[in-house]
Amino acid sequence: MKLYKFFEYAYIAIAIWFIGEAISIWNDDRNRAYMLLLFAAVALFMFFFKRKFRGKINDHNKSQ
Repeated sequence: MKLYKFFEYAYIAIAIWFIGEAISIWNDDRNRAYMLLLFAAVALFMFFFKRKFRGKINDHNKSQ
């Protein structure tokens, strides 16, 4: 597996970790839990963005 694919899936792992942390501190510090959920959403966005961008680059390289 190439290194850029590893980092794509690292975003998923980070998002899962942020969601788990948010659930564990939900009753203690609600503001921090919201912040962690926001970071999880950004990590998921980055996963899908990188995946789509990599697909466009691969298609461009195949056409040349």
